[in-house]
Amino acid sequence: MRSIGEMARDSGLGVSALRFYDRAGVLGPAWVDPTSGYRWYAPEQLDEARLLARLRRAGMPLADIRLVLAGWSGEDTDLVRGLLQAHLRRLEQGLTEARSEFSTIRELLDHRENPMTASPLTGTVHLSLPAPALAAALDAVRFAAGRDPELPMLGGVLFDIEGDALRVVATDRYRLAVARTDADGHGGSREQVVVPTPLVDAMRALLSGDESARFAVEGDRVTLEADGRQASGQRLAHDFPDYRRLVQLPPGRRVVVEVPALREALENGPVRVAEEREPGRSARDISVLTTVDDKTVLVCGDGAPDEDTCTGNEDRGTGTGGLGYHVGVDRGFLLEALAAGDRDRLVLEFGPAPTAPLAIRRAEDEGAFSLLMPVRLDD
Repeated sequence: MRSIGEMARDSGLGVSALRFYDRAGVLGPAWVDPTSGYRWYAPEQLDEARLLARLRRAGMPLADIRLVLAGWSGEDTDLVRGLLQAHLRRLEQGLTEARSEFSTIRELLDHRENPMTASPLTGTVHLSLPAPALAAALDAVRFAAGRDPELPMLGGVLFDIEGDALRVVATDRYRLAVARTDADGHGGSREQVVVPTPLVDAMRALLSGDESARFAVEGDRVTLEADGRQASGQRLAHDFPDYRRLVQLPPGRRVVVEVPALREALENGPVRVAEEREPGRSARDISVLTTVDDKTVLVCGDGAPDEDTCTGNEDRGTGTGGLGYHVGVDRGFLLEALAAGDRDRLVLEFGPAPTAPLAIRRAEDEGAFSLLMPVRLDD
């Protein structure tokens, strides 16, 4: 007999996924200890669990999976073959429809861009900024810049200039970071400039003193002067996503955390390994977080919310009253966001559902924050 942890390890399904499939009537344990409630699986169930994992990766609905598992060990395999073929046809039809929709979207994009009549970049900007504040703003967002060559518009930091404020923004789709600093000298309309990350790094290296820095944009050229030195280069000729839409989040649970203690819990606490399905991304360590009474953030293992499988960043006493839902995040991304927050205490804001982004904020500065996209935990 295998314990649920051993079954998860050998089958590729997480412990929470096995519990879910048990509740859904898809794959139940052979025996449940009446005293402890622990689940135990028979040896022959390992093949079923591995088959279940494959079917779910292929996107088969649970209703069909139940029938496949029911017919898998029988002599009549026609039902199983029929279900597999029917699902394959659905996938092929869905792919055909998706290609048609994508083709239409590309045509709409071509009409919007109309490259034959597009005007060159001619914006002019001159700003004066406190060097320490600009350095802090760049440090708060640089970690989130993208590196995917297929998405060059994300391979830089957006300088969003409006009124007397400069906002710098970076995202790689899985996380987004925003910071703000005061700026003087721009009297025109809103300007947005995407500065490539190598140039951003060169600019940051100049910001070592307390003097003012001068930021300028002339056409496609971007320049920063500080302490008698200069970094200059071409801006990216791409539009940055409308980040203001991305940060309009519904309110959620806000918890003040002690960063050193939370970092220790993340580094030494339980993790899951999530195999990424997107090309070019390797397996990631996933930390599972929850809250207790809106006062404590816990790092949890594969146990259900009512089990004592969590470690926290402070003493929570006994019991788990007021326990929130579980949300999974990339552990490395969260550690980088905590470091970029540059405070011993930060605010973690959980959305109204585990599918909402996790926000990391400075308590005294709502203009500087990071968002992390959640990782699904049900399979």
